Amino acid sequence: MSQVSEAALPVDRSRGLELWRRPASRSRSRDPRPVTPAKRLMDIVFALLLFALLWPVMLVFALVLLLAEGRPLFFISERMRTPTQSFRLIKMRTMRTDPKSAEGVTGGDKARRISKLQRFVRRTRIDELPQLWNVIRGDISLVGPRPPLRKYVESFPEIYGEVLKSRPGITGLATIVYYPTEEKLLAACKTPPESDRVYRTRCIPRKARLDLIYQKNRTIWMDLWLIGRTAMTPFRRKG
Repeated sequence: MSQVSEAALPVDRSRGLELWRRPASRSRSRDPRPVTPAKRLMDIVFALLLFALLWPVMLVFALVLLLAEGRPLFFISERMRTPTQSFRLIKMRTMRTDPKSAEGVTGGDKARRISKLQRFVRRTRIDELPQLWNVIRGDISLVGPRPPLRKYVESFPEIYGEVLKSRPGITGLATIVYYPTEEKLLAACKTPPESDRVYRTRCIPRKARLDLIYQKNRTIWMDLWLIGRTAMTPFRRKG
């Protein structure tokens, strides 16, 4: 484990790093798995199809959010496609803007900035529909690890050096399996430093293990299954 990665964990780092070390030693010998032509074709076809089917939903919620919450309508964030290449991820804005707040994970400290309408849009993942444009552009795939912020990639170069051998995606195995736990952990945080600490020590290593499981076992059929699970998100009861 590099000194940069270990130094980035302010507390309880041995617990978080232990979860990472086990899969890391096995993954070093694997070659990167670039996006295959079949996966890229599926991304384009599904993205265009979903856009054709869901553009009325995006339009309605965009207008409702614009009237209820004002501008800006979209939130554009720098994310990392590879450990060295960034891109602009586009989402519907689901939080009141705060110029004094640094970009980072959403914990309980930001709860007061999210309205009931915005919370519904976040829970149903409607805010992520504009990312279909990122898929068409080739910035991300439909399925893959969630694209991380630059600061976390720089803090954990060994982890993301492996994870980002898969092109990031809108949804993925870690998103489906770990997101409910991540949401609960971060919701209990009361300050930005606490949210950042919990995300670094308890979320990043665990999600990385799931992302590497996906990377090792990735197939078109697995992608279709994960897309289907994601599509059911609005119809599942919370918790």
